[in-house]
Amino acid sequence: AVLSNSDDSGDDVQLGEIETAAAKTGQRILVFHANRENDFDPAFESMAQSGVGALFVNASPFFTSQRKRLIALAERHGSPACYSFREFAVDGGLMTYGTSIPDQHRQAGVYAGRILKGEKPSELPVLRPTKFELVINRKTAKALGLEIPDRLLALADEVIE
Repeated sequence: AVLSNSDDSGDDVQLGEIETAAAKTGQRILVFHANRENDFDPAFESMAQSGVGALFVNASPFFTSQRKRLIALAERHGSPACYSFREFAVDGGLMTYGTSIPDQHRQAGVYAGRILKGEKPSELPVLRPTKFELVINRKTAKALGLEIPDRLLALADEVIE
């Protein structure tokens, strides 16, 4: 399943990429929407009724602001969930895979410096993130009864015990 915030401007792009990846691997994706706080409980209930085996929570500032609640709901429903930002795993989520926010902040600082030295912002290239992080929370995996393969643990940038 994918938890989506259709009020977020980047949501369509994220869903398109997820659906493309799912089609390549033969996976079926169910999309559940939550645009407000009172949408979370019904979305998780619908996921449970649909027999969802795993959940990906789209990157959304709204979801990040509600991360502790989303993590608690995933735990209550026994849903293995993957998120986009490492803070979710630090706060108890199972795993995260996404861009490195500190790396993006560093690049923003570099650009600010270039602008302050006289470069025109319109002449600076648009950069895409290049550093992605995989963070796994083993404590959460154990609570869900999941065994994380050693190969995956070895690939992780950080493993939270």
